[in-house]
Amino acid sequence: MRFDALAAEIEQAGAGRVERDAPSAPLTTYRCGGPVAVLVRVDREAQLDRLAGVLAAHRGLPVLVVGRGSNLLIADAGFRGAAVVLEGEFEEITVDERAARVVAGGSGALPVLARRSAAAGVGGLEFYVGIPGSVGGAVRMNAGGHGAQTKDVLVSARVLDLGDGLARDLPVGDLGLAYRSSSLGSETVVLRAEFAGHIDAPAECERRIDEIVRWRREHQPGGQNAGSVFTNPPGDAAGRIIDECGLKGLRVGGVAVSEKHANFFVAEPGARADDVRALIELVQARVVAATGVRLVPELHLIGFTGITEEEVGA
Repeated sequence: MRFDALAAEIEQAGAGRVERDAPSAPLTTYRCGGPVAVLVRVDREAQLDRLAGVLAAHRGLPVLVVGRGSNLLIADAGFRGAAVVLEGEFEEITVDERAARVVAGGSGALPVLARRSAAAGVGGLEFYVGIPGSVGGAVRMNAGGHGAQTKDVLVSARVLDLGDGLARDLPVGDLGLAYRSSSLGSETVVLRAEFAGHIDAPAECERRIDEIVRWRREHQPGGQNAGSVFTNPPGDAAGRIIDECGLKGLRVGGVAVSEKHANFFVAEPGARADDVRALIELVQARVVAATGVRLVPELHLIGFTGITEEEVGA
């Protein structure tokens, strides 16, 4: 089989730890979805170089770079391609409190980055405590919240294109960061990023973090969800529109629109990814019928049929 051969080539090249037909549910915050044909876990840059070389011989093969899965949904039919997960050195976070700079690997957890920076007296990155994603995902999506976004604090990013194996250091201005999007291609891996904060008292930084955590607990649901499902239309909020349409509590299978925040869909244990997609379509249809507004998913939808380029997500 094609995927057996690919897995063997990756292992022979020393390009990472390989799993065949790996479950995708543990890779996403929805905790559902079908198998990934080939899952590659990479823990250092040299392995990515080798992996790029292997993938070059398999042109046309779909490649998916997975962060912490907080904005990802894989269909129950699975993903017939190669998924790449960064570990090891890519999880490292270094804080320079004197320069108020932070360098973090692409798979570093954003809440960890926020808390370590705050403890060292580096302010300005506290908003990341409320985003359960990775550094690479933040760069790719220009992640933001609480009045700040990645574009505001990012200095540069080192990226590698799995298509040609080339690694480049790009300043923030070359990344095309816009609302929940960037110019990075689907096969581009964020190896690490540098952020600029400002020197502040650790106690003051911690106070801001506590405020964000408290606000999230009050206004956003817990459980199995992926944060905001839809991007906000210009000048409005998707959650407000869905709420005004009376759709809180709307359910498909094991997934429901949150009663706490209408732009969050919460999945019960055992729910299906296809239930999430069906609920997305149902909410879109009812909002269009009631308001004429077509909501666009912020989720990265993988392996579903009938997905347009606009609907794939940022």
